Amino acid sequence: MSPRTLGAAGALAAGLVALLGLLVHGGGSPQPVPAGLPDPGRVTGWGLPLLGYAGLVLGVLAVGSLLVPALTADRADDRLAGRSVAAVRLVRRLGLTWAVVVLAELVLTLSDQFAVPLGDVRWSELSGFARQVDQGQALLVQAFVALLVGLVSRWVLTVRESGFVLALALVGLLPPVLTGHSAASGSHDTAVVSLLLHVGAAAVWTGGVVALWWHLGPRAAGRTNGSAADEARARAASRFSGLAAWCLVLVVASGVVNALVRLGSPAEVLTTGYGHGVLAKLLVVAAVAVLAARLRRGVLARAGASSDAGRSTTGPLLGLTGVELGLMAVAGGLGVALGRTPPPVGEPYTSAAESLLGGPLPPAPDLWRLLTAYTPSALGLTALGLGGAAYVVGLLALRRRGVPWSVGRTISWFVGIALVAYATMGGLGTYSHVMFSAHMAAHMVLSMVAPIFLVLGAPVTLALRALPGSDVPGGQGPRQWLAAALQSRVSRVVVHPITAAAVSVASLYAVYFTGLYGALMENHLGHTLMEVHFLVSGYLLFEVLVGDAPIPHRVGHFARLGMLLVVMPFHAFFAVVLMGSDGVVAESYYAMLDRPYATDLLQDQYVGASMTWALGEVPMVMVLVVLLAQWARDDRRQAKRQDRHADRTDDAELAAYNAMLARAARSSSPED
Repeated sequence: MSPRTLGAAGALAAGLVALLGLLVHGGGSPQPVPAGLPDPGRVTGWGLPLLGYAGLVLGVLAVGSLLVPALTADRADDRLAGRSVAAVRLVRRLGLTWAVVVLAELVLTLSDQFAVPLGDVRWSELSGFARQVDQGQALLVQAFVALLVGLVSRWVLTVRESGFVLALALVGLLPPVLTGHSAASGSHDTAVVSLLLHVGAAAVWTGGVVALWWHLGPRAAGRTNGSAADEARARAASRFSGLAAWCLVLVVASGVVNALVRLGSPAEVLTTGYGHGVLAKLLVVAAVAVLAARLRRGVLARAGASSDAGRSTTGPLLGLTGVELGLMAVAGGLGVALGRTPPPVGEPYTSAAESLLGGPLPPAPDLWRLLTAYTPSALGLTALGLGGAAYVVGLLALRRRGVPWSVGRTISWFVGIALVAYATMGGLGTYSHVMFSAHMAAHMVLSMVAPIFLVLGAPVTLALRALPGSDVPGGQGPRQWLAAALQSRVSRVVVHPITAAAVSVASLYAVYFTGLYGALMENHLGHTLMEVHFLVSGYLLFEVLVGDAPIPHRVGHFARLGMLLVVMPFHAFFAVVLMGSDGVVAESYYAMLDRPYATDLLQDQYVGASMTWALGEVPMVMVLVVLLAQWARDDRRQAKRQDRHADRTDDAELAAYNAMLARAARSSSPED
């Protein structure tokens, strides 16, 4: 048996030991059932987490295999070759096996949820469970996506196509997240979104290590072993290093947020089995981070010297990634076990209102509470954390290269993300879940105020200047990928002025004048999805109006002014119609909340419509001022360019005239 095979078996075994150990310690293992109560059996009790771990491993292996083309190719449109072909070919078997494992997990989940022994499960029950119950639906979708990954990979020919299948494989890991502990905990939107980020980042991080250790190891290279293969491995490790750093930040931050939601207090980390599992996983991730930071830096630093000296870097790189992979397998096993371990918070809801809100009903609003109240929000935490960190990293990259960046742009960006945070998890965000007036105020801040500051912060321009380029001559790097995405067919449709204006206007009428608003508010993630849509649609609109990103169809200032004047009346008309409406929007939702304040729903709706009118017009005036200022500035720049051109033309004409006179003087000279 080869060293790589032994290493893989050791990593899987370490993950299994961690899984089984935490199940026993934390209370997630099968427990004796009192006489007379139904018992699904020990096969179900032990088989379910084992199948969950197997499905996770197969999904991560598929992600790692699909990362190989991106880590080794020079350009996105390159055809697969060498190691990339072998890696993508493996995805065919991985996807099909993954689908079979998930379907088996579906059967055991039915047995577990309804306490039915495995031998007594009937097809009719399984069919109904897969179609009507959340857990069954999630597993059925996951099995379908896994099968699709395996089938579609057969026709992957280019690096870009493998990227699409990679995205599909990452999606396949996410459906169970929507129905686990996070979906039933308090602050469910924060818990679910944080776990989605956690699982996705962990899969990319672990998959990248799999790609480096297994697919780019010495046996994977075959006949290409030598200096060229060493250079390819070192380049792949260098490319993955930056991505791994971001994955580490996301894994740690999202994991901490998710754990805090499920733990009643930080002290329960030390006093409960679930807390012990969280602590153990955090320590393992920290060990991986320290190992990667200290050793990969040394390996990559030696890569150039070794290449010059003719020495191979395969041994150090293989050893590093092998240890990382073992620790990551332990972290994965702990994660699966935590999904089966009862969290300390238990069932957090005591009323229908708390179930809808994911927490207690806030007290009656006043000015102080509107300014200082706080409720965790997935969008707000992501905007503050990820948005702020990414912008700062971009600024530091420019500073290291000595590239200047406007202070005004920086201030504008952070004002924008602060507004997003206030509208989603500050006082306004807290009451946007329980009062229509607060919801409409938050809507206007997210779609009409915050995007203006975010666009003026020029994040796309910053990314184009800060992202690294290609590491090979004539190749493509993150900067080229972003530039290509901005000019792609999708971008030409999404950021077209007509599309941006239509989405901004149509959203108001489609969400609030149909039953969509009430349905989204009653769903755990519905409110968050609305917030994301408002923010994205507003950003696209104002990017077209006042942004400077190199997007297609950048129209002139006069056309932008006309677009602004067309959009403004539609917002005002929406507010007027809503103010005059006799029906209450989402009446059943607000009736279920049964709040003791602002009990006149129609009056609260009238206030919300009035705020929509006010908060919709003021930003438009702001944009009008900015647009006119940009127009005047561009005219001055154009005038200066024309003056410089005229000066150069006049100088050239004068020089030509003087030269002509000189020639005439020489021709008429007696010496000639």
